[in-house]
Amino acid sequence: MRKLLITALVAMTATTAYAADANKEDVVDARRAYFTLLGHDMGALAAMAKGEVEYSAEKAKAAAGNMMTVASYNAAGLYMPGTSNADLPGKTRARPVIWEDMAGYQAKGKDFYQALVALNEVAGEGRPALGKALGQLGGTCKGCHKEFRAKDF
Repeated sequence: MRKLLITALVAMTATTAYAADANKEDVVDARRAYFTLLGHDMGALAAMAKGEVEYSAEKAKAAAGNMMTVASYNAAGLYMPGTSNADLPGKTRARPVIWEDMAGYQAKGKDFYQALVALNEVAGEGRPALGKALGQLGGTCKGCHKEFRAKDF
């Protein structure tokens, strides 16, 4: 986990300058790391919500807080033109429609962020509250994946 976090932070930091000469594969690696970090804590929360692991208010709040921290990162630099799956086959699942409809993609991101805020408000209030908020958050993920993310590399 520590290696993943360090890799993600280094890769994301490298793209924050929005450098015109940034390596496109590094940008894709950073974008994938960003979503991997979100997915790590989403998985932990889902396991709690489903009863696969014991619910812990402290761990639920920590995981939701981690997701909030990652989602607070300015990810604009992770969407360099020329980094879709059409441009870099086998490297990313980001479909070209992201760049064709950036406003729509950003709207989905705002929906995700609002659901994440709601999750953070209730993560420590028990499994039922966690499950409901996580379901809403997952719906925002699914909505974006359906339109903007290819199933396979």
